[in-house]
Amino acid sequence: MATLPTKSFDQIVTTTSTGIQGRSSRLIDFAQGSPLRAIVEGFAGLFLWFQAMVLLLLQAMRLSTASGVDVDTFVGDFQVYRLRAQAASGIAILSRATVGPTTVFIPVGSMFQTQGGDQKYAVMPNATFTGWSAALNGYTLAANTQSIQVPIQGTSPGSASNVIAGAINQFASPLVGLDYVTNPAALLNGFDSEPDQRLKDRFAAFILGLSRGDFYGTEYAILSTGITVQWTLTEDFDYAGNWRPGYYYVVADDGSGSPGSDFMTAVTAAVNAVRPLGVQAGCFPPKVMNAVVSMIIATASGYDHNTVCGLVAQTLEDNINALGLGVGLDFAILPAWAYTVPGVSRVTAVLLNGFSGDAASIAANAQVTIKCTSAVIS
Repeated sequence: MATLPTKSFDQIVTTTSTGIQGRSSRLIDFAQGSPLRAIVEGFAGLFLWFQAMVLLLLQAMRLSTASGVDVDTFVGDFQVYRLRAQAASGIAILSRATVGPTTVFIPVGSMFQTQGGDQKYAVMPNATFTGWSAALNGYTLAANTQSIQVPIQGTSPGSASNVIAGAINQFASPLVGLDYVTNPAALLNGFDSEPDQRLKDRFAAFILGLSRGDFYGTEYAILSTGITVQWTLTEDFDYAGNWRPGYYYVVADDGSGSPGSDFMTAVTAAVNAVRPLGVQAGCFPPKVMNAVVSMIIATASGYDHNTVCGLVAQTLEDNINALGLGVGLDFAILPAWAYTVPGVSRVTAVLLNGFSGDAASIAANAQVTIKCTSAVIS
């Protein structure tokens, strides 16, 4: 798009005054406070308003320069819509201190929270969980049983509902007969509303994939299933690695490494919706390859060694878990990540799955996602 030759307030006043003076046979007073100067400045203000309106219109007319609601209205004409925020979900374990002969009922909607109540989570219905009753709309902890697992979901959508394991540890609504609540695994599938750039990229894939059974159509279909979706596509080979013309398979993950059946059903439906006639396709969850990291660090003066060790461990876990599907792990990057933590002065004895050096690196694989199961820092 050509650059619009805009003018500032002072430039407009100067240009207008010069034009008027050039058409007059005598000197005109344009001093501050003069009547004609006031008229010119009033015109300049109106000119600036029109100029701003034109700039806004030009920005909204092109998707690449649009933002916010202008992006939504542009792609909405093609029935492409922004993916809305989603609350994190997972499993909570409810338990009692003393096993007794009585049952405990947990109704759907029972509330739990993180320390201090910053994030709240509600019990959700799911017929696949032990103790579920559709008639009672809840779960029953059987007599002489200490604990029960129930599905939960954050009450506020967005990435803020993601929490580490063990963070949910308080009852936000009374449940008689239960003493403890915890989430055994991190909740990581919450996400904010789709950002502008991702929506623009997805729309581009939609346009490029129209009437074409190609990569772009598949990309749009899969990306439309969720903001956190990760995926790889392999053509002309089956999942076992055998040559198979006219076939492709997709490996998809929601970022957790263990996507649920609902997620895989959605991805499979999306792939089949754009699969050309006469071509077969398969969809599979990822294989999880565990990464166990250990290292010895030295801390600079003024830093608590145990605190720094904890920060390094958390940094390594976060970075490894964020690698994503089909991305390998280079051994050499582990000490580099450690050095990003303030207070780390030296890193030695680095091991990845018990090995050191380049041979310890985990190569990229379209079927594999790497997750950190342990980071031992001393």
